[in-house]
Amino acid sequence: MLPNGTTTNPQPQSQPAVEPSDSRENAQQNDIGAAVRNGREILFQAFNWESHKHDWWRNLETKVPDIGRSGFTSAWLPPATQSFAPEGYLPQDIYSLNSKYGSENLIKSLLQKMKQHKVRAMADIVINHRVGTTRGHGGMYNRYDGISLSWDERAVTSCTGGLGNRSTGDNFHGVPNIDHSQPFVRKDITGWLQWLRNNVGFQDFRFDFARGYSAKYVKEYIEGAKPIFSVGEYWDSCNYNDHGLDYNQDSHRQRIVNWINGTGQLSTAFDFTTKGILQEAVKGQLWRLRDPQGKPPGLIGWWPSRAVTFLDNHDTGSTQAHWPFPSNHIMEGYAYILMHPGIPTVFYDHFYDWGDSIHDQIVKLIDIRKRQDIHSRSSITILEAQPNLYSAIIGEKVCMKIGDGSWCPASREWTLATSGHRYAVWNK
Repeated sequence: MLPNGTTTNPQPQSQPAVEPSDSRENAQQNDIGAAVRNGREILFQAFNWESHKHDWWRNLETKVPDIGRSGFTSAWLPPATQSFAPEGYLPQDIYSLNSKYGSENLIKSLLQKMKQHKVRAMADIVINHRVGTTRGHGGMYNRYDGISLSWDERAVTSCTGGLGNRSTGDNFHGVPNIDHSQPFVRKDITGWLQWLRNNVGFQDFRFDFARGYSAKYVKEYIEGAKPIFSVGEYWDSCNYNDHGLDYNQDSHRQRIVNWINGTGQLSTAFDFTTKGILQEAVKGQLWRLRDPQGKPPGLIGWWPSRAVTFLDNHDTGSTQAHWPFPSNHIMEGYAYILMHPGIPTVFYDHFYDWGDSIHDQIVKLIDIRKRQDIHSRSSITILEAQPNLYSAIIGEKVCMKIGDGSWCPASREWTLATSGHRYAVWNK
């Protein structure tokens, strides 16, 4: 485990990555560490906060060929089970696949189409909280009667009105929080995850609100259901001072590292540290992108094989816009995460709603990443980190810059591969 403030990498960048092989595909289905060891995942968040209004499973099925052709390995779908709220994040009858995104038949048709195009389906696993169906202890809706997976008040933490134990994490206020310390709860959740994995056809998991319960339970659930790839949403606030964002975010990325270690290192985590730093850096503070040890300042600088980078998601961007990436710097952001180690994620809105030019520029960057074999553990040498200029060499064959500062690699062996507003990429 990393002590606070050190730069020891628990998964050394020099460790050789495992090359993918078609002959190993079946073996990978049962090896929960294979995708992380391979390090060549490129994720796509296939929805936003408003998607439930737009016949989503049918809509998305038409885009599957393009998603596969663009190079994505996994597409994160919104919660597919019945929910008290249309977006899916207040689950109720979790064995019902009829949601505001579409019917059970439509989701199964979508998953079949994704399988044909070799894009894995990532399920959004919302197990921190669950809305009750009937009043129980204290007159609160903390019982689950009349639906599949019936529970009584013992399944709800005492902190949120149930008869269970205290929460092993932070409370999600306003709804009953599930008590994962109860063996019957964990048995039932594991069974449900196995059903999603083996019967429905989801291959990957995204754990929602991972701060709400102990990471050791995530480890148990991954071991029980054996997803090919998992990522946790461990989102807490970056470190700020009176003048804005702190330069040093070591304690922030340390908390994410601690969560990953708690999962037995079986899960990756979204790199909220990189997001927080990058979206300030592109506003003329690109000096932030090199930490005191000369490495990237986010989770990718410490543990790139477990760091899932992104610019925005349904919470930070979309119509919620809780913490949005500056819109006029989106392509700088994608040039950074798609040309760097870690596991990059592209957001639906940017890819499909912001115009063909953005879509095609992102596809070009993905193509360069794949052709030049940039992976989660690729080496990185940061060359410049000035207010208006950042440049780096990644792996052996890619060099890039962002910012409006004038710069190009000194050696003639580099050839411009692509460029756009405030970014450029060269390769050999």
